[in-house]
Amino acid sequence: MADGKKTHRLVKTPRISARLLADYMAASDMARRTILVGCKYQPIARVVQHDEAKQTLSKFFRAENPEIDSLNVAAAKLRARMHDTEFDRDLYDHNAEYLERAAQVVPQMELPEAEFLNPGTNPAIMIEGVKVNPDIQFRLRRVTKTNKIRVGAATFRYAKGKALKPDTGNWQSAFLLAYLGLTETEDGAEPEGKLCVTIDAYSGACHYAPGDSVSRLKNMKAACAGIVERWDNIQPPANAVI
Repeated sequence: MADGKKTHRLVKTPRISARLLADYMAASDMARRTILVGCKYQPIARVVQHDEAKQTLSKFFRAENPEIDSLNVAAAKLRARMHDTEFDRDLYDHNAEYLERAAQVVPQMELPEAEFLNPGTNPAIMIEGVKVNPDIQFRLRRVTKTNKIRVGAATFRYAKGKALKPDTGNWQSAFLLAYLGLTETEDGAEPEGKLCVTIDAYSGACHYAPGDSVSRLKNMKAACAGIVERWDNIQPPANAVI
């Protein structure tokens, strides 16, 4: 760019979110390259995120007696919120759309019988040299008939007008199961695949950690090792100013 103004920030050491790792595992080689470029060279310009919608939806699931209309009420408040910039207006409207769509599909979500708890703190973990940030929106917990504690975690995915591909959801839920196994949980508790779920807030589909999650973790480890090897050679996007 002529004015030399920075357009991207450089991430010097390998880092990826659980969402993008799931995308990476399900992607073609060309799409994988695009994902890694985006991870290493992050745009400085503000990007619309759905943080507020996800927080609202998390509170909805954790409520004692959740009412679906509360999601529409929250969306209406976002649409009526005052804004200073066009970006803010887009941000509020996109989060409102997220909640409005979730309100439509919540009734068809097949979630397990369990306690839905606060997500708590969820530090990143290292997988074969790659720092992976989880995106846990709430925790799940149940006690078996033999008084054994089983725990899980839930994350949300949303893309306007597009359902999440089942395989991508399976990868992300397999990561959740692995994450719980690699981090501290409640004493005596064991992670359970049936309690690790990626919820598609667009389609209402719930993708649980599949039976081959152990094998998938091995594949994620191998992929992360490959990311480390490639990281230094990943070139910035065209016209980027670092």
